[in-house]
Amino acid sequence: MVYAQVHLALPAWIHEAVDPLTVCADDTSKLALAIELSRLNVRHETGGPFGAAVFDESSGRLIGVGVNRVLPLACSVAHAETMAYMTAQARTQKVRLNEDGTRIVLATSSQPCCMCYGATFWAGIDTLLIGARSEDVMALTDFDEGPLPADWIGELGKRGIGVRRDLLRERACAVLGEYGRSEHRRY
Repeated sequence: MVYAQVHLALPAWIHEAVDPLTVCADDTSKLALAIELSRLNVRHETGGPFGAAVFDESSGRLIGVGVNRVLPLACSVAHAETMAYMTAQARTQKVRLNEDGTRIVLATSSQPCCMCYGATFWAGIDTLLIGARSEDVMALTDFDEGPLPADWIGELGKRGIGVRRDLLRERACAVLGEYGRSEHRRY
C-alpha cells in the first residue's frame, strides 16, 4: 500500500504547557520557553531533548511551537524546529512566515542541525536564538548534528538572518545531559 497521507502531531501535553496567547517580551524569555519545551519532552518521554518556538519579533507574540518527535512518529524530519515551522505555517497560512514583512524569530533550545539549518532559510526566519551549541549536543547525547558550512552564521547573515547564541546555554545543556544519562534515551 502507498500511504497518501502523513500525520505529524505534537504530544498531548503541549496544550497544557503552552498558552497560545503567550507574549515574550525579550530574547531570554523566548529561549526559556523553547528550553522548557525540550525539558518537558524529555520528562514526558515523548521525543528527543529539543524544543523550539516561533515568535513575531515586534510584538513577541507566540506563533508556533515544536518539540522533537522523530522516534515516536517514525519520521526523520520531525525535529523541533521543523515542527515549530509547520505549526506556525498552519496558524498563519503562510509558507514564508515573513512574506508580509513581519519579522520572525525562532528560539531553539539547541543549534539547528544541518537539516533544520536549511529549513530556516525557506521558513522565513529573520532572527535565530540558540541555547546549546551543536558540540554540546554531540558531547552530551548520541545525536549527530550533521555537516554545516564552516561559516554557517555568516551564511545565514548573507540571507538576512541574524544569529544570537549561547543564550541560557547552561540551562539548555542541563536538558541534554538529563536525556543523555537517561535509561530511556530512545523515545
